[in-house]
Amino acid sequence: MKRLRALHIYRTYFPETHGGVQEAIRQIAMATREEGVDATIFTLAHDPRPEVLQAPEGRVRRARSLFEIASCDFGSAAAVRRCRDEATRADVIHIHYPWPFADLMLPFVRPNGQPLVVTYHSDVVRQGALDKLYAPLRACLLGAADRIVATSPAYARTSPVLARHAAKTRYIPLALADCAGSDAALRERWRQEVGDDFFLFVGVLRYYKGLHFLIEALPSIGAKIVIVGDGPLAKDLQAQAAGLGAANVRFLGCLPDADKLALLELCRGVVFPSHLRSEAFGVTLLEGARAGKPLISCEIGTGTSWVNLHDETGLVVPPADPAALAAAINRLHADEALCRRLGAGARARWQAHFRPPVVGRAYADLYRELVSPAH
Repeated sequence: MKRLRALHIYRTYFPETHGGVQEAIRQIAMATREEGVDATIFTLAHDPRPEVLQAPEGRVRRARSLFEIASCDFGSAAAVRRCRDEATRADVIHIHYPWPFADLMLPFVRPNGQPLVVTYHSDVVRQGALDKLYAPLRACLLGAADRIVATSPAYARTSPVLARHAAKTRYIPLALADCAGSDAALRERWRQEVGDDFFLFVGVLRYYKGLHFLIEALPSIGAKIVIVGDGPLAKDLQAQAAGLGAANVRFLGCLPDADKLALLELCRGVVFPSHLRSEAFGVTLLEGARAGKPLISCEIGTGTSWVNLHDETGLVVPPADPAALAAAINRLHADEALCRRLGAGARARWQAHFRPPVVGRAYADLYRELVSPAH
């Protein structure tokens, strides 16, 4: 079977930035490679030297980011030319939404009329005024797409934007590859520092992560909370915890993947208090499920409650509710048998739905459907 070439387009990528969408692209690229698809990722960077990187998931082509508006990078005409250069060699163009600059580039970087796939990672939630200005451009992108991919049936069902394109919207989840266990010496070092009876949060400390509600709940929580990650709210959250006199929280900042894996293996469960629709899926929930840990998340009408099924893989509580978060954490902290049952359910759900062979096959089948003469 002929190998296909897919060009992924997104605003930033490894190694300059790290985030859920970047990890999603990496996992899609690695998963589809096993199904006969070679990936190139086009992105912007503040320092795009070297211009071309070779990563395990594929080739990364970079251009300079000139400025940002509402966390969206914009490039120059040179960026458009580089993206077009990559597109001339692609069988499928795959844009990861939202990125307005990609929408602006689209008329210039689809030289051969290749099929266009748009993975719809999230609605625009916070920038209401800007979203109204962006709406016509988004309509052009989604109107031009041959297929739109939502990462969960829940998000496809509850997004007002996707509802207008239901006929060509498909669902393919995000993937997370299996991994070897953590280093024993590293795991023991963390056991000495934080123990093995704590609840773990991993992620960028942003406004929609709901961490201020988790901090507010600390006086009512009988367990230790460990927070891994950094971000714009780090100092505010630490000050909030200090103001409450909370001694049961540790902020560890950003850590290498090996350390995060060790902490995932040690923890009692994963807590993920995101309370707004900006959290469309939650890769951290997949990491917890892969580790066989019970999950705690909030019902926000997105993929988080599709990854984490209440009383099957973990507990789902109302959003922005410190008392509910505390009750869920205390319940799992007091019931080891419940933790084992829900952790086993989380691991089984990851194996059934979110492993790369499942996701890679779905995307590869979609690509081949779109490039077929019948389409």
